[in-house]
Amino acid sequence: MAGRGDPPEGEHPEGLPGGEDDEYRSVVFDESFIRAARLQEYSARERMGDHAHAVRRLPPGPPPAPGRRQRFRNGPRQFLLLLLILVVAFGTAIYLGLRNPYRPPSLRAVEQARTSVIPLVPAGPVPGGAPAELLARSPAAQFRSGAAGITLPAARTAGDFAEGQVMSALSIVKDYLVASSLDPDVLAGRSLRPVRVLLDPEQLTQFDRSFSDPADDGHHDPIGWLVRFDPAKVARADEQVRVHGTLRYRETQPGTLEVSTDHVFVYPLRPAASDSRPVRDASLFTVRREMRFRFGVEDLPRHQTQVVTSEVQAGPQSCSAEPPRTLRPLLAGERARPHEPAATDPYATGPAHPALCGALSRTAEPSPSP
Repeated sequence: MAGRGDPPEGEHPEGLPGGEDDEYRSVVFDESFIRAARLQEYSARERMGDHAHAVRRLPPGPPPAPGRRQRFRNGPRQFLLLLLILVVAFGTAIYLGLRNPYRPPSLRAVEQARTSVIPLVPAGPVPGGAPAELLARSPAAQFRSGAAGITLPAARTAGDFAEGQVMSALSIVKDYLVASSLDPDVLAGRSLRPVRVLLDPEQLTQFDRSFSDPADDGHHDPIGWLVRFDPAKVARADEQVRVHGTLRYRETQPGTLEVSTDHVFVYPLRPAASDSRPVRDASLFTVRREMRFRFGVEDLPRHQTQVVTSEVQAGPQSCSAEPPRTLRPLLAGERARPHEPAATDPYATGPAHPALCGALSRTAEPSPSP
């Protein structure tokens, strides 16, 4: 039989060593825990002395032996480490979400570009001569050569667009003007890609149709997008194109920036079959391009833009009732065809497409040589 005070065999009082809480023995009741206590109760004999307190403070002892309580002490450290890992993972997820290159397509509406091209008809024969002499006697005498003539204004914050974003938009517009007005492959009709890659993807269908099926409908004129000559008829008499113009920008509505440009390009040209002929057979061909570009914030990282409007005046050339795929310059000594301008039939059914034509001012041509 079990003695007095002993539980029945095989049984343990609840909460005492040997019972279900035996696993906590090393945490509460082990000897290292007792020795590590900073306070110790005086014995009965000691309390009979002059001590005013029932306990005494012990000096710090050696660190407790590693065990269950040491692992319990490390619990807060492990919790803090786990919390740090969760914070880093959460922050990384947010960062990758913001930087995700596979953004959903923009839902903003991209309208078709509106274009107009006006040939400028000379009043008499086209002046000819050496390129340098013609330029010196023309209004383009002080123009800069090439891309140096396309100068950017100072960039400042414009509504929702920071200074750096405005500068990025201006740089894209300059790249478009250089590609569409100065690139040798584009001018000779050998390539469209330098211009095409700078356009908003929503405008590529309109751009492609303008060259595959041009129409005088205000939307599909190739010359509205770029400057292009027929290499079988004309060649450049000087590689340097003279350029002068301005750029302006403003935010038209929240999240939309528009850049307006107005530039004059002067091309010294000669007949394509005159490689061996003297350079005095050159003539000047002038193209004025007024364009308006639109940007959303999402366009800037893609280095693309939307062409809103393009108005072109170019001469000397003859008027044409059909939209040409290239510009048709009149060269030195040539005259415009009679019966200008081209006829327009007001009784024709369908959308009205009046033939536009202008007269080239005498002051726009090189002055007569002495």
